[in-house]
Amino acid sequence: MGLKFVISGGGTGGHIYPGIAIANAILQLEPSAKILFIGGKGQRESKIIPEAGFDFAPILVQGFPRSLSWRWLKVFVKVPLGFFKSLAILSKFKPDIVIGTGGYVCGPVLLAGLLMRKPVVIQEQNAFPGVTNRILGRWAKEIYTHFVESIKFFPSEKTKVTGNPVRSEVIDAKPCHEKLGLDEKKFTVSVFGGSQGARSINMAMIDALPYLSEFALEIQIVHQTGERDIQTVKEAYKKYPIKAIIQPFFYNIYDIYASTDLMVCRSSAMTLSEITLRGLPAILIPYPYATGDHQTFNAKALEENGAGIMIKDSDLKGENLAETIISLLKDKNRLAEMAKNSKALGKPNSTQEIAKSIISLVKGKNEN
Repeated sequence: MGLKFVISGGGTGGHIYPGIAIANAILQLEPSAKILFIGGKGQRESKIIPEAGFDFAPILVQGFPRSLSWRWLKVFVKVPLGFFKSLAILSKFKPDIVIGTGGYVCGPVLLAGLLMRKPVVIQEQNAFPGVTNRILGRWAKEIYTHFVESIKFFPSEKTKVTGNPVRSEVIDAKPCHEKLGLDEKKFTVSVFGGSQGARSINMAMIDALPYLSEFALEIQIVHQTGERDIQTVKEAYKKYPIKAIIQPFFYNIYDIYASTDLMVCRSSAMTLSEITLRGLPAILIPYPYATGDHQTFNAKALEENGAGIMIKDSDLKGENLAETIISLLKDKNRLAEMAKNSKALGKPNSTQEIAKSIISLVKGKNEN
């Protein structure tokens, strides 16, 4: 009979896709393995996980409000229900191990696993871990992190700096300027504010265009705006001679990474994992409302390693964004050094390393 794995993580792609990457790596090593995902009912993972070809069991989840409000009533109802549903699912599936990749859903699932004396492991993407992972990390068998900076939040003897699990397409993509409609001789700046876009970044880019247009013969821009600002941004670009590809969302992000010279982006853990794998220098604008301000911690980690330049969202203006882009356009040596430092932070074997470690834990447990 094959080994059984439960994976739980959700709410955002940054918690969902690492779980999928780990699951695929486990199946490569153990083709007979059975994998079940547990996630939030009606949440993003409830659609993404089945589409990726994996079994999915939903539970009720509720994030903790940051201030006193009526939403705490939902917490007191949904969290216990989610916990007892997790117990029922685990009792029926009988996993050999429970894997958490982050998000509110992990709390009840990992707690249920611990109560049933199942080995639990945690994959922490951020430099500043969330409260749930920090607490449950005390009882986890192993914790896999991307940032050295996060080790201090967990028992050091159980923590491994593996890097974040990233899908193989990120590594395998080749430059394809012609396919994307780009000029391979021009300096390509890719602007991404996440899947929903980022208004502050969109508006700053609009204000930066008068300065950047002086370099229209040298520069081109790929800009993901999100649905909300797409028309405003498109109209702004029409006023200037800069070559630009503008979409609310790009499904071929791997091709774009492979054809980019400089990123302008938020500093979510998975974005940074992907751009460091590609060795991309970046101007990082942390999302200011991220839980525990973890995006600022992530950005600082890259900046301190010479792979990125951080601009706080509150300080972001068109002029200073344009100045930073232009300075890197002019200083090819600094850009190359940033790219080298970024590449040094990338961990191309992270997913396989995590999967091997998890399988080793399970087989060691079964032999005892």
